[in-house]
Amino acid sequence: MFKKRSQAFKHRRGFRVAMTSAALLSTVGILAAANGSAAARSKPEASSNKRIVITFWSAESGAIGQDLDTLVSQFNRSQKKYEVQVVYKGTYPEVLADTIAAFKAHRAPDITMIFDVGTATMMDSTGVYVPVYKLMAENHIPFATSDFIGAAGTYYANANGQLDSLPFASSTPVLYYNKRMFAKIHAQPPKTWAQVGIVGKELLAHGVKNGFTTGWPDWTQFEQYAVWNNYKYATDNNGLDGIKGVKLLINTAPFVNHINQLETWEKDGVFIYDGRESTPDTLFIGGQVGMYIDSSATYASIKAGAKFQFGEAPLPYQQGAPGAPQNTVVGGNSLWVMAGAPKDTYAGDAQFLHFLMSGKSQGYWASQTGYVPVTTAGVKTLDQSGFYLSHPDALVAVHELTNKPAKPWTRAIRLGNLSEIRDIENAAITAVFSGKESAKQALDTAEQQGNAVLAQFAAQY
Repeated sequence: MFKKRSQAFKHRRGFRVAMTSAALLSTVGILAAANGSAAARSKPEASSNKRIVITFWSAESGAIGQDLDTLVSQFNRSQKKYEVQVVYKGTYPEVLADTIAAFKAHRAPDITMIFDVGTATMMDSTGVYVPVYKLMAENHIPFATSDFIGAAGTYYANANGQLDSLPFASSTPVLYYNKRMFAKIHAQPPKTWAQVGIVGKELLAHGVKNGFTTGWPDWTQFEQYAVWNNYKYATDNNGLDGIKGVKLLINTAPFVNHINQLETWEKDGVFIYDGRESTPDTLFIGGQVGMYIDSSATYASIKAGAKFQFGEAPLPYQQGAPGAPQNTVVGGNSLWVMAGAPKDTYAGDAQFLHFLMSGKSQGYWASQTGYVPVTTAGVKTLDQSGFYLSHPDALVAVHELTNKPAKPWTRAIRLGNLSEIRDIENAAITAVFSGKESAKQALDTAEQQGNAVLAQFAAQY
């Protein structure tokens, strides 16, 4: 039943297009203005077969959009009262901005897809959405955060551990390695960062141009680096405990030392910096590096381009870091139910989201797209079907997310204007690898600028 991982997955973990600072601030302003003003929307027109229409705004396109359409069609065929209609609204930032603008104009969709970067913006806007845990309770549908795997559930949970949105398309970073190169040097995938350096030097000694590179360094080498190694990325448990007064902690020793190490390896050729996003995957696919850190959802594009066997392994951790390795967190999106809809649509919203949580739906979604199954039922379905026997690497991301019960500071990174903070981090990294600033200088500046961004976000509420 479940035979493939998507051959055309391009989302790269859910950050396909970076939101500009101006666009993000505009969205935050709209949210603040709309906060608590959930005026009623006009009732959607019934479908041709007299069903109640549920409008679902999506950012999924291409092959993965077709997989989503398949799930929606299955739901529509499974009952006769509701008809979910998917509307593709563009990139993740565009969906977020359009959703809030539509809410203010009383034309919001019933369900909307919001990327992980927009979680704090949505969650801190009471009145804009209907919390999913309340929706399910009001419709007498069994629902609990424990239905979801590890950090896939905690990422979207409120302070009481209840889910405000439904985790959906989720991925997490892994270490890809070239099996042919590793066989040549008689090496196993490195488990620690110190071993990354050793293996990288061995690869250089055997003619490989560079040891490793990384995609999305703001995500993999700051946020995920923090939670996997049990470090704090920001105060107030990474923003989970509040909005006011939250400060970044990225100029502390763990981060400065890590960026310093990458800089040293970059000079030695063990590491090569090739920009932000997933553009460095060409270095791995082309055989220039033997190791590559990126989203588990990058699997399909690597498989489509690589002319060699490769494997996936857990992220390296810092040996000696107390509690490491801890757990990773998700990237991707979750589904939010918007406030102000006609009452007769909410029961349909609940039924549709419950359908998406099922083992069958999650098994299909994960096997086709490269995302991880976000529910325990989905993992069980794939396991019982034999999918993991034929695709063992697909379990790496699942095991990272569930490696240990999340600590208060490893549940999520929930900061306002996070996209702008990532831009600041990328500028800092570029300054270090171009030799313009030391790691300490660059991260001091990045933390100061990032804290100003957080203060600006907090002032909206």
